[in-house]
Amino acid sequence: MAQPQKPIKPPIGPATRLCMSLAARPGSFGSRFQNRLYEHLGLDYVYKAFTTTDLAAAVGGIRALGIRGCAISMPFKEAVIPLLDRLEGSAVAIDSVNTIVNNEGRLTGYNTDYSAIIDVLAQAGVTPQTSFLLRGSGGMAKAVAAALRDRGHRSGIVVARNETSGRALAEAYGFSWAASTDGLAAPLLINATPLGMAGPDADQLAFPEALIAGSEIVFDVVALPAETPLMQAAERLGRRRISGADVIVLQALEQFVLYTGVRPDADTVAEAAAFARSA
Repeated sequence: MAQPQKPIKPPIGPATRLCMSLAARPGSFGSRFQNRLYEHLGLDYVYKAFTTTDLAAAVGGIRALGIRGCAISMPFKEAVIPLLDRLEGSAVAIDSVNTIVNNEGRLTGYNTDYSAIIDVLAQAGVTPQTSFLLRGSGGMAKAVAAALRDRGHRSGIVVARNETSGRALAEAYGFSWAASTDGLAAPLLINATPLGMAGPDADQLAFPEALIAGSEIVFDVVALPAETPLMQAAERLGRRRISGADVIVLQALEQFVLYTGVRPDADTVAEAAAFARSA
């Protein structure tokens, strides 16, 4: 039996829709993942990563040029909010945006990190009774804290050196705050900082090894690289692991659906994710 032909992606032309990302340190995963799906499904879209030193002008360009969608990464997830027309529920709940969708010049902010974190915690079998230490107080830490609260977690500590932002985050979601991990322990450790991310913090371990050894599950939200020092230490010490590589696929998939209105099947998503990671 003849195999069905894969749709042919149209050549780039005036009707091609542009999607993009904005980050301080642009990576290749999002571009490769999205463009691979466009190619596989024959969609007349193209995706390009950018950075900017003028966020307001960049967002104005999204509106003025009819750019369909934009992924937002650190450090722009909160700063972009006043530049948008409205926020969808998940972005309102955590006051953080990782996705902009442009509908005829009207820009709406979403947060697909939040739903992705809920999904990976459920897939890993983490129960709401599990207490945790969450390191970080930025936009991704907000998404994690909101997801934990909304899953029913009641016992947790936000660990952040900045008392103002750390305490504010903890109090907003009903958790405690600590400046360091000294004297603390929990079965679930979560890193939502750039520690371990490709770049200047690549060699940094987000939690001390003794704390990792005493935990049950280690979750590193950092996606690139997938094998951060924290993930490597958890593997070496025999702890269960949740990788940011799983989060990045789920949140990027939801962005793709928001931009295109198309939801690919699981095999297509898996192939695009593998392709994106192969760079």
